[in-house]
Amino acid sequence: MTKTSKQGLCALSLLGCLVSGNLAAAELEITVANATKGIYFTPLLIAAHDGSNTLFETGTAASPELQAMAEGGDISGLSSAVSNAGGDVVENPAAGPLAPAGITTFDFDTGSQEYLSLTAMLLPTNDGFVGLNSWKIPTEAGTYTINLNGYDAGTEINDELATSIPNPPFITNLGANGTGVEQTASNTTVHIHPGNLGDADATAGASDFDFAVHRWLNPVAVMTVVVK
Repeated sequence: MTKTSKQGLCALSLLGCLVSGNLAAAELEITVANATKGIYFTPLLIAAHDGSNTLFETGTAASPELQAMAEGGDISGLSSAVSNAGGDVVENPAAGPLAPAGITTFDFDTGSQEYLSLTAMLLPTNDGFVGLNSWKIPTEAGTYTINLNGYDAGTEINDELATSIPNPPFITNLGANGTGVEQTASNTTVHIHPGNLGDADATAGASDFDFAVHRWLNPVAVMTVVVK
């Protein structure tokens, strides 16, 4: 049986919780596919949790843990918050960044947890991240497909300058000496990312991103969950 569910704009927040024990253990096989042309995902964090323990909330300010992930790819704070609240996590299943068109598959025993969330920074962006927001784990066995959107943490202006982002060796086609696409932040809360603008000038222009490589629109990933 195949079922399709599109990711919506769920309201999420980083809150403590008590573990719910009213569900049987769920054995999942999860596949995450990078659906972009030139955007990398930093190491993924996948969290299983109850309805109170979530990662982020659209329309509100990002937590420090979310900011660290969205600006620098650091998932340790979010991972610790979920674990300390009684949730379960899988960290970095791709054993490094997930390249454009890359796919990673892994098993996740979610125990009695009812919800599934995912996050990773999008590179190159200033504070963009791929997110899954408290997806209810089905109790019926089958294969479920979710399209994942890119979000903006709202913690940094989207100037698209190479000096403002992590610059690992796998990020290519970056320019230099840009003047900055955005000068002030228009939305300082977590929101749907508008995508990179980029330009064709590698030595000047507003952006250091190459629009032929780094431009993207939602959705940015496809997640397939097999409930066994």
